[in-house]
Amino acid sequence: MKVKLNEEIKEYCNILKLKGIKTHYEEVISEAADYEDFLHKLLTYEMEEKDKRSIECRIRNAHLPYRQYIEDIEIDCLPVDMQKRLPELATLDFIEKGKNIIMTGNPGTGKTMVSIALALKACMAGYKVLFTTIPLLVTTLKESNSAKTLRYFENRFEKYDLVVADELGYTSFDREGTDLLFNNLSLRAARKSTIITSNLSFERWIEVFGDPTVTSAMIDRLTYKAILVDMEGDSYRLRETLRENGASIKSLTA
Repeated sequence: MKVKLNEEIKEYCNILKLKGIKTHYEEVISEAADYEDFLHKLLTYEMEEKDKRSIECRIRNAHLPYRQYIEDIEIDCLPVDMQKRLPELATLDFIEKGKNIIMTGNPGTGKTMVSIALALKACMAGYKVLFTTIPLLVTTLKESNSAKTLRYFENRFEKYDLVVADELGYTSFDREGTDLLFNNLSLRAARKSTIITSNLSFERWIEVFGDPTVTSAMIDRLTYKAILVDMEGDSYRLRETLRENGASIKSLTA
Protein backbone atom coordinates (compact mmCIF):
# COMPACT_ATOMS: atom_id res chain seq x y z
CA MET A 1 0.00 0.00 0.00
CA LYS A 2 2.77 2.42 0.94
CA VAL A 3 4.70 1.63 -2.25
CA LYS A 4 1.64 2.34 -4.34
CA LEU A 5 1.03 5.59 -2.45
CA ASN A 6 4.63 6.70 -3.06
CA GLU A 7 4.27 5.92 -6.74
CA GLU A 8 1.06 7.96 -6.95
CA ILE A 9 2.68 10.91 -5.15
CA LYS A 10 5.60 10.89 -7.58
CA GLU A 11 3.24 10.59 -10.54
CA TYR A 12 1.15 13.54 -9.33
CA CYS A 13 4.34 15.55 -8.81
CA ASN A 14 5.39 14.79 -12.39
CA ILE A 15 1.99 15.86 -13.73
CA LEU A 16 2.00 19.05 -11.67
CA LYS A 17 5.73 19.65 -12.37
CA LEU A 18 6.56 19.70 -8.65
CA LYS A 19 10.15 18.52 -8.91
CA GLY A 20 11.21 19.96 -5.55
CA ILE A 21 8.44 18.14 -3.67
CA LYS A 22 9.03 14.91 -5.58
CA THR A 23 12.73 14.94 -4.72
CA HIS A 24 12.44 15.82 -1.04
CA TYR A 25 9.04 14.74 0.32
CA GLU A 26 10.27 11.44 1.77
CA GLU A 27 13.08 13.05 3.77
CA VAL A 28 10.71 15.81 4.94
CA ILE A 29 8.34 13.18 6.37
CA SER A 30 11.00 12.15 8.87
CA GLU A 31 12.20 15.71 9.57
CA ALA A 32 8.97 17.66 10.01
CA ALA A 33 7.81 18.47 13.53
CA ASP A 34 4.15 18.78 12.55
CA TYR A 35 1.88 19.16 9.51
CA GLU A 36 2.53 22.88 9.24
CA ASP A 37 6.31 22.35 9.32
CA PHE A 38 5.93 19.52 6.79
CA LEU A 39 4.04 21.75 4.36
CA HIS A 40 6.44 24.65 4.87
CA LYS A 41 9.49 22.50 4.16
CA LEU A 42 7.91 21.04 1.01
CA LEU A 43 6.96 24.47 -0.33
CA THR A 44 10.44 25.80 0.46
CA TYR A 45 12.04 23.03 -1.58
CA GLU A 46 9.60 23.66 -4.43
CA MET A 47 10.31 27.40 -4.43
CA GLU A 48 14.06 26.70 -4.54
CA GLU A 49 13.56 24.34 -7.47
CA LYS A 50 11.37 26.89 -9.26
CA ASP A 51 14.04 29.56 -8.78
CA LYS A 52 16.68 27.24 -10.25
CA ARG A 53 14.52 26.56 -13.30
CA SER A 54 13.85 30.27 -13.77
CA ILE A 55 17.55 31.09 -13.61
CA GLU A 56 18.40 28.36 -16.12
CA CYS A 57 15.66 29.63 -18.42
CA ARG A 58 16.97 33.21 -18.29
CA ILE A 59 20.54 32.03 -18.93
CA ARG A 60 19.42 29.91 -21.87
CA ASN A 61 17.40 32.75 -23.38
CA ALA A 62 20.30 35.18 -22.94
CA HIS A 63 22.38 33.23 -25.51
CA LEU A 64 25.61 33.61 -23.57
CA PRO A 65 28.51 32.02 -25.50
CA TYR A 66 29.75 30.44 -22.27
CA ARG A 67 29.36 30.78 -18.52
CA GLN A 68 31.81 33.07 -16.80
CA TYR A 69 31.45 33.82 -13.10
CA ILE A 70 32.81 37.07 -11.74
CA GLU A 71 34.30 35.18 -8.81
CA ASP A 72 36.49 33.17 -11.21
CA ILE A 73 38.03 36.21 -12.91
CA GLU A 74 41.65 36.93 -12.02
CA ILE A 75 41.06 40.61 -11.31
CA ASP A 76 44.73 41.57 -11.22
CA CYS A 77 45.09 40.29 -14.81
CA LEU A 78 42.57 42.92 -16.00
CA PRO A 79 43.47 46.46 -17.10
CA VAL A 80 43.85 48.84 -14.18
CA ASP A 81 40.65 50.78 -14.85
CA MET A 82 38.54 47.61 -14.81
CA GLN A 83 40.29 46.39 -11.66
CA LYS A 84 39.02 49.53 -9.92
CA ARG A 85 35.51 49.41 -11.36
CA LEU A 86 34.59 45.72 -11.35
CA PRO A 87 33.52 45.50 -7.67
CA GLU A 88 31.02 48.32 -8.20
CA LEU A 89 29.82 46.96 -11.55
CA ALA A 90 29.28 43.56 -9.92
CA THR A 91 26.59 45.07 -7.68
CA LEU A 92 24.49 45.49 -10.88
CA ASP A 93 23.44 48.92 -9.66
CA PHE A 94 23.99 50.22 -13.20
CA ILE A 95 21.06 48.09 -14.39
CA GLU A 96 18.72 49.58 -11.80
CA LYS A 97 19.77 53.05 -12.95
CA GLY A 98 19.53 52.23 -16.65
CA LYS A 99 23.17 53.13 -17.25
CA ASN A 100 25.26 51.90 -20.17
CA ILE A 101 28.76 50.51 -19.88
CA ILE A 102 31.18 51.10 -22.74
CA MET A 103 34.47 49.23 -22.71
CA THR A 104 37.10 50.27 -25.25
CA GLY A 105 40.58 48.87 -25.67
CA ASN A 106 42.80 46.56 -27.66
CA PRO A 107 41.74 42.92 -28.24
CA GLY A 108 42.26 40.25 -25.61
CA THR A 109 42.07 42.42 -22.48
CA GLY A 110 38.92 40.82 -21.06
CA LYS A 111 36.10 42.98 -22.42
CA THR A 112 33.93 40.08 -23.59
CA MET A 113 34.75 37.95 -20.55
CA VAL A 114 33.74 40.66 -18.07
CA SER A 115 30.60 41.43 -20.08
CA ILE A 116 29.55 37.77 -20.01
CA ALA A 117 30.22 37.59 -16.26
CA LEU A 118 28.04 40.65 -15.62
CA ALA A 119 25.33 39.26 -17.91
CA LEU A 120 25.37 35.90 -16.13
CA LYS A 121 25.12 37.53 -12.73
CA ALA A 122 22.20 39.63 -14.02
CA CYS A 123 20.41 36.45 -15.17
CA MET A 124 20.91 34.93 -11.74
CA ALA A 125 19.58 38.10 -10.11
CA GLY A 126 16.32 37.92 -12.07
CA TYR A 127 17.03 40.32 -14.94
CA LYS A 128 16.09 39.63 -18.55
CA VAL A 129 19.32 39.61 -20.58
CA LEU A 130 20.44 39.27 -24.18
CA PHE A 131 23.98 38.69 -25.41
CA THR A 132 24.74 39.42 -29.05
CA THR A 133 27.51 40.76 -31.21
CA ILE A 134 27.11 44.04 -33.05
CA PRO A 135 27.50 42.36 -36.48
CA LEU A 136 24.86 39.73 -35.59
CA LEU A 137 22.54 42.41 -34.23
CA VAL A 138 22.79 44.45 -37.43
CA THR A 139 22.20 41.35 -39.56
CA THR A 140 19.13 40.44 -37.47
CA LEU A 141 17.77 43.99 -37.75
CA LYS A 142 18.20 44.05 -41.53
CA GLU A 143 16.58 40.63 -41.94
CA SER A 144 13.68 41.69 -39.72
CA ASN A 145 13.30 44.87 -41.75
CA SER A 146 13.18 42.90 -45.01
CA ALA A 147 10.70 40.41 -43.56
CA LYS A 148 8.54 43.23 -42.18
CA THR A 149 8.92 41.91 -38.64
CA LEU A 150 11.12 44.76 -37.44
CA ARG A 151 8.60 46.22 -35.02
CA TYR A 152 8.14 42.83 -33.36
CA PHE A 153 11.91 42.54 -32.85
CA GLU A 154 12.19 46.12 -31.60
CA ASN A 155 9.43 45.58 -29.03
CA ARG A 156 11.38 42.65 -27.59
CA PHE A 157 14.79 44.30 -27.86
CA GLU A 158 13.90 47.44 -25.95
CA LYS A 159 12.44 45.46 -23.03
CA TYR A 160 15.60 43.57 -22.08
CA ASP A 161 16.95 44.79 -18.75
CA LEU A 162 20.48 44.30 -20.08
CA VAL A 163 21.81 43.86 -23.60
CA VAL A 164 25.45 43.02 -24.21
CA ALA A 165 26.44 44.18 -27.71
CA ASP A 166 29.92 42.80 -28.26
CA GLU A 167 32.58 43.45 -30.92
CA LEU A 168 31.87 46.96 -32.20
CA GLY A 169 34.67 47.70 -34.64
CA TYR A 170 35.26 44.36 -36.34
CA THR A 171 32.86 45.13 -39.21
CA SER A 172 31.70 48.32 -40.92
CA PHE A 173 28.07 48.77 -41.96
CA ASP A 174 26.08 50.30 -44.79
CA ARG A 175 23.67 53.16 -44.15
CA GLU A 176 20.69 50.87 -43.55
CA GLY A 177 22.57 48.85 -40.96
CA THR A 178 23.91 51.97 -39.25
CA ASP A 179 20.48 53.61 -39.07
CA LEU A 180 18.81 50.48 -37.72
CA LEU A 181 21.50 50.03 -35.08
CA PHE A 182 21.30 53.67 -34.03
CA ASN A 183 17.51 53.60 -33.78
CA ASN A 184 17.39 50.44 -31.68
CA LEU A 185 20.17 51.39 -29.31
CA SER A 186 18.50 54.79 -28.94
CA LEU A 187 15.26 53.09 -27.88
CA ARG A 188 17.08 51.80 -24.82
CA ALA A 189 19.03 54.95 -23.98
CA ALA A 190 18.60 56.25 -20.41
CA ARG A 191 15.98 53.54 -19.68
CA LYS A 192 17.60 50.14 -20.09
CA SER A 193 21.25 49.17 -19.80
CA THR A 194 23.48 48.21 -22.70
CA ILE A 195 27.08 47.03 -22.50
CA ILE A 196 29.11 47.89 -25.60
CA THR A 197 32.58 46.49 -26.16
CA SER A 198 34.90 47.85 -28.84
CA ASN A 199 38.51 47.51 -29.87
CA LEU A 200 38.30 51.05 -31.30
CA SER A 201 38.59 54.37 -29.47
CA PHE A 202 35.64 56.74 -29.94
CA GLU A 203 37.45 58.85 -32.54
CA ARG A 204 37.73 55.74 -34.72
CA TRP A 205 34.06 54.77 -34.59
CA ILE A 206 33.56 56.63 -37.86
CA GLU A 207 35.41 53.70 -39.46
CA VAL A 208 32.41 51.56 -38.54
CA PHE A 209 29.54 53.92 -39.28
CA GLY A 210 31.01 56.00 -42.10
CA ASP A 211 28.89 59.12 -41.63
CA PRO A 212 30.36 61.72 -39.21
CA THR A 213 26.93 63.02 -38.14
CA VAL A 214 25.54 59.56 -37.35
CA THR A 215 28.77 58.59 -35.58
CA SER A 216 28.66 61.71 -33.40
CA ALA A 217 24.98 61.12 -32.58
CA MET A 218 25.64 57.47 -31.74
CA ILE A 219 28.48 58.33 -29.36
CA ASP A 220 26.47 61.12 -27.76
CA ARG A 221 23.43 58.88 -27.18
CA LEU A 222 25.36 55.87 -25.87
CA THR A 223 27.73 57.75 -23.58
CA TYR A 224 25.10 59.92 -21.86
CA LYS A 225 25.43 59.07 -18.14
CA ALA A 226 27.35 55.94 -19.15
CA ILE A 227 30.20 54.21 -17.35
CA LEU A 228 33.27 54.40 -19.60
CA VAL A 229 35.94 51.79 -18.96
CA ASP A 230 39.42 51.98 -20.45
CA MET A 231 40.42 48.42 -21.36
CA GLU A 232 43.79 49.20 -22.91
CA GLY A 233 46.41 46.81 -21.65
CA ASP A 234 48.09 43.47 -22.07
CA SER A 235 46.18 40.33 -23.01
CA TYR A 236 44.23 38.86 -20.07
CA ARG A 237 44.86 35.32 -21.28
CA LEU A 238 48.58 35.97 -21.69
CA ARG A 239 48.85 37.53 -18.23
CA GLU A 240 46.99 34.59 -16.68
CA THR A 241 49.18 32.04 -18.48
CA LEU A 242 52.40 33.82 -17.54
CA ARG A 243 51.38 34.07 -13.90
CA GLU A 244 50.60 30.36 -13.79
CA ASN A 245 54.11 29.78 -15.12
CA GLY A 246 55.77 32.24 -12.74
CA ALA A 247 56.69 34.67 -15.53
CA SER A 248 55.74 38.24 -16.48
CA ILE A 249 55.15 40.37 -19.56
CA LYS A 250 58.53 42.04 -19.01
CA SER A 251 60.33 38.70 -19.04
CA LEU A 252 59.09 38.08 -22.60
CA THR A 253 60.62 41.29 -23.89
CA ALA A 254 63.79 41.24 -21.82
